[in-house]
Amino acid sequence: MKALVTGAAGFIGSHVTDHCLSLGMQVVATDDLSGGFFENVSKKAIWEKGDLKNRDFVKGLWVNHGPFDYIYHLGAYAAEGLSHFIRSYNYSTNLVASMHLINEAVKSKVCKCFVFTSSIAVYGKGQLPMSEVMVPQPEDPYGISKYAVELDLKSAHEMFGLKFIIFRPHNVYGERQNIADKYRNVIGIFMNQVLQDQPMTVFGDGLQTRAFSYVDDVAPIIAKSPLVPGAENQVFNIGADIPYTVLKLASEVSNAFGKPLNLKYLPARNEVVHAFSDHSKLIKIFGSGPSITLEDGIRRMADWVKSKGPAVPILFRDIEIRENLPGGWEC
Repeated sequence: MKALVTGAAGFIGSHVTDHCLSLGMQVVATDDLSGGFFENVSKKAIWEKGDLKNRDFVKGLWVNHGPFDYIYHLGAYAAEGLSHFIRSYNYSTNLVASMHLINEAVKSKVCKCFVFTSSIAVYGKGQLPMSEVMVPQPEDPYGISKYAVELDLKSAHEMFGLKFIIFRPHNVYGERQNIADKYRNVIGIFMNQVLQDQPMTVFGDGLQTRAFSYVDDVAPIIAKSPLVPGAENQVFNIGADIPYTVLKLASEVSNAFGKPLNLKYLPARNEVVHAFSDHSKLIKIFGSGPSITLEDGIRRMADWVKSKGPAVPILFRDIEIRENLPGGWEC
């Protein structure tokens, strides 16, 4: 079994790579290292650095390493809030690059399954608990780009027979997450701030809720999905069931580092306030659901972060629209 994993130097992608290798697959791992790190990639994988927005590079993956039985597409820039202000970058990175991959998968005629990590951002607001039977109504360019890829995969299946599996993860955290990105991954942001004895920055009142999901409850399922009967051509929510407030999250992070709770409140930003999903469909096909509690998952990630040390926040230099840019995001 030969697999292509995109975003393989990133957070979830590197974990999916590991689990694909453990399943006996030969893995070609690719990433442009814009948000990931080469050290995350298993030495057992075949490494190819490159940008999926470059059509010739994507074609070269098939020429040099293909054909692929399975494609796991995790390459993306998942800064949901920032996507309003980087629309061109968002659509070229998350949508156009995906089309290059789908084109090659169709032309190869041997791809058994295209596995795509979408997002619960496709649902938008006011649909709780988020269920796969709902009609997506994304609120931001990130969610729009993800839903567009979902629709294109369904179109490619109907026209060319390309089989697919779509996962909609949410608020995944754990070891290897990029804690230097100040625009996404609230847990990583909090931990980086605590390491530097800075207050944790909270947008609005901190009563927003998310079901924070530990990576080991997500990555193994994504990796094995093409081998699971009944998963083909389906969409699945994946992640934890219990929503927690951002304030509760901050408290757990403080406890994991043994430091007093120290918060700095910033003006509320334009975001979905409450987001959590129904996972009954996933459990029906794949079996038991998440098993790692928030407290245990935060502790595991905190231990890893302590071993790595603090990171200098990375500024996004190519902001396209500055009007209404949230405080603390200026650069």
